[in-house]
Amino acid sequence: MNKNKQRMTSKRSPKQNRRIFGQWLFFGAIVVFGVLSIRFSYIAIGKHVNGVNLAAATKKLYTVDQTVTAKRGTIYSANGEPIAEDTSTYTIYAIMSKNQKDATGHDIYVKNDDQAAKVLAKYLPISYKKAMATLQKGRGKFQIEFGTAGKNISLTTKKKIDAQNVTGLHFIQSEARLYPNGMFASHLIGLTTSKDLKGTERTALTGSMGIELAFNKQLTGTDGHLTVTKSGYQGTTDHSQKVKNGDDIYTTLDSKLQTLLETKMSEVDAKVHPKGMTATLINAKTGAILATSQRPTFNSQTKQGLSKMWRNLLVEDTFEPGSTMKVFTMGAAIDSGNYNPNITVPTGEYKIGGKTVPDWNTSGWGNITYAKGFALSSNVAMAHLEQTMGAKTWLKYINRFGLRTSTNSELPNEQSGSIQFTYPIEQADTSFGQGIQVSALQMLRGFTAIANNGKMLQPYYVSKITNPNTGETVFRGKTKVVGKPVTAKTSAAVLKHMQDVVYKSYGTGTAFKIDGYRIAAKTGTAQVSNGSTYAVGDNSYLYSVVGMAPAKNPKYIMYITMKQPTLNGTSASDDMADILKPVMQRALDEQKASETKAATIKMSDLTGKTTTAATAAAKKIGVTPIVVGKGAHIVKQSVSSGTILTNKQRVTLVTNGQMYMPNVVGWSASDVADFADLTGLKLVTNGTGYVSAQSIAAGNPIEAKEALTVSLK
Repeated sequence: MNKNKQRMTSKRSPKQNRRIFGQWLFFGAIVVFGVLSIRFSYIAIGKHVNGVNLAAATKKLYTVDQTVTAKRGTIYSANGEPIAEDTSTYTIYAIMSKNQKDATGHDIYVKNDDQAAKVLAKYLPISYKKAMATLQKGRGKFQIEFGTAGKNISLTTKKKIDAQNVTGLHFIQSEARLYPNGMFASHLIGLTTSKDLKGTERTALTGSMGIELAFNKQLTGTDGHLTVTKSGYQGTTDHSQKVKNGDDIYTTLDSKLQTLLETKMSEVDAKVHPKGMTATLINAKTGAILATSQRPTFNSQTKQGLSKMWRNLLVEDTFEPGSTMKVFTMGAAIDSGNYNPNITVPTGEYKIGGKTVPDWNTSGWGNITYAKGFALSSNVAMAHLEQTMGAKTWLKYINRFGLRTSTNSELPNEQSGSIQFTYPIEQADTSFGQGIQVSALQMLRGFTAIANNGKMLQPYYVSKITNPNTGETVFRGKTKVVGKPVTAKTSAAVLKHMQDVVYKSYGTGTAFKIDGYRIAAKTGTAQVSNGSTYAVGDNSYLYSVVGMAPAKNPKYIMYITMKQPTLNGTSASDDMADILKPVMQRALDEQKASETKAATIKMSDLTGKTTTAATAAAKKIGVTPIVVGKGAHIVKQSVSSGTILTNKQRVTLVTNGQMYMPNVVGWSASDVADFADLTGLKLVTNGTGYVSAQSIAAGNPIEAKEALTVSLK
């Protein structure tokens, strides 16, 4: 039977076998199609496969999300010139792998070592020999760099290298800070460092010292995000977050004065090599810092010299000021009613509590007044004043002048100083600037009270902060009175004593005279403390000077300190004068020119007017009329119509009728010459300067061709 079944099976035709196979294939295809349909339906509805969101993946494929880097705020001078601004730098690298090509199939590796080495040596601080050795050593590697020589490359240099068309040289762009002025108030302006941004491959600039650090929050902007979605051949742009650039900071620094100060500081530094030196010029009426520098310093762009000094000596360094402290001692004594100009005191040395206060001239000058003691810089005279005031009163004024409190400058690591004031000898020592530690900015703040009618001002260095995104001024620096340690009468008296320092034959500040301006000053010499004792030797002192000008109503204060210079027989005063005089004079000259320009007047034609009307018109436009004669009408004027004059300038008006001589005492030689020319007098002058005597008495009638002789001095 089994054999019969086998026969029946074997007898099936090929056609029947194909039909059965086809049926199975058909049903198999239906099953596969069903499974795929279910799978596709699941994906279409759920939009996920293997845990991947297909919609998100597709969007990512056709969407580019770019970060728009915020620009760090620019720091400007008072003149609007950039001191610190954002820029790009580049790092050069060479691709050495020979199978590297770009998208168009061109080679992008270094094919000619000699050509590449020559270009690198021409535009970068690297020799041909070293460049060639680096390239040859890099064969077999994917890419190489060239150390520090290949970093921080400017855009200009990059373009020059690109123009040589050397195959295989490529660049990486980085954000950087540009300091175009190099050595320019470097410690005040500060520096930035590059900081890695967490979770990204990007870096950002952050302040590391000076204004860059103190105002890092304001200078730092907020990055934006730019989303570009592609659709076919067109793309749509979506600003998901707009970039916000950092605020711009305008300082109070005058570019011309700062540049001059840096030059003079470098000259003196090269000459006497002090261990430290500071110089700062401020506006006595506002507290604005116009120029400030120190040595050692550094070039902000190249960082050359930075390793020698990180500290901003203006606020981070404290020192015993020496005899410039006597400005405050004198002010305290006068203001507290403990100053008697008629008293004399012995000099040379003064015993207090078994200890000795010495004068720099150990032999002394005999018995002298406090005023002469101030001009001579007598420690003994000031110690007598402190003893007369009493320690309690003196300490009260030390505190009033702010010598133990922060200046609130916002600059990093500001020091508040210290004082030794327990024993009578310590209390006396502070009267001439020993045993008390202060910062340069504290001293400047205290000096403003003397220069500004007793009102002490907050020194400041930021004039305004602006938002570049809106154009809005978000902060404006302004004059701030932070105390009134003495009266206006006291400050005037101290200024008079400071003028004695410069103009008395025995004064210690004669080196600080400036032609055309009267100066008030006080010099200082202090032993440098090394902790428990004082340094000894010829080069162991801190020299200083404070200058104020014009003396009667100062517009500027300049304070200089010079620590342990190597004088080699030269005078510390002369060296400091080489800094103070040119900088102070330029400031005064600029102020004078500014006032003259602001007060210019265009002269009117007053001839033909009644004498009364012409006089009134002259006063109205701002000139000083000098009427010659008693006539009813003006027939001549010494200055023609349209001439530009300065405020209060004299203008002679001649009336009809008899001329009469005016009082010309005090007139300048040019004013008298104009008067003589107008009236026809024959002028004879003796001496130079201003009129002190005249040959024709005021009120007498005069005639043309009459002789007028004047004495000038």
